[in-house]
Amino acid sequence: MSGLLPGDPAATVGGGATPRAHCVLAPNPSPMTLDGTNTWLLSEPGSDLAVVIDPGPLDEGHLRRVVDTAEQQGKRIALTLLTHGHHDHAEGAARFAELTGTHVRALDPALRLGDEGLRPGEVVEVGGLEIRVVGTPGHTADSLTFHLPADGAILTGDTVLGRGTTMVAHPDGRLGDYLDSLRRLHTMAAEHGVRTVLPGHGPVLADALGAVDYYLAHRAARLAQVETAVEAGCRTAEEVVARVYADVDKALWPAAELSVRAQLGYLEDHGLIQGL
Repeated sequence: MSGLLPGDPAATVGGGATPRAHCVLAPNPSPMTLDGTNTWLLSEPGSDLAVVIDPGPLDEGHLRRVVDTAEQQGKRIALTLLTHGHHDHAEGAARFAELTGTHVRALDPALRLGDEGLRPGEVVEVGGLEIRVVGTPGHTADSLTFHLPADGAILTGDTVLGRGTTMVAHPDGRLGDYLDSLRRLHTMAAEHGVRTVLPGHGPVLADALGAVDYYLAHRAARLAQVETAVEAGCRTAEEVVARVYADVDKALWPAAELSVRAQLGYLEDHGLIQGL
């Protein structure tokens, strides 16, 4: 039963998720992207304007399906936003801008198409739809979360996934920042009515607070395991991965190594281990 899993994930991926959010799943499944990248089509009920979050990879068929989905709903895409710059989320943005005539707004100036960027605390309004921009660095330095207050939902990119846990992409991503971001999302879920996670990969989560609690507990446990591995004599990130992630598919070890490097840096910065 889904309710036994962290965050209460939906049974399927793609399609309508909330009154204002519809997922178009990109055809790029992998161990890292799970079912594929979730491209989100957002619109206020009754409006003929839509916003797209993360066009996804440079896949012409997928990009056109996003446009077609909007048109089938009687919507015109007016704006494109990016949660962060990883290729599986942003590579198709320039081509998507050509197809739709939209600007692309992002935190990283290198990803923008148009004059406007995005900044934490900003509110984006399109056709009556309100999107609040929340800074959630850690997975990457430029990671953002988009809050849909009318739906009690957050679009988390790779900060919180619909299944499993995410990596901290060292050296761009930093574990201290990531933990702060998770705590920020925890407060939103515990105190500000956020119930639903619309992730960048995997199924929708109906229990945002449960999902974030699970992520925080997982990170604490991994940190303790990494510290123990160092105390046991591991001297490189590769050695730590082989010990701590021994039960994880080796195809995921390169990503695990990035997270371990971030964890080692965090432990060293806090004086919990000596520099390796």
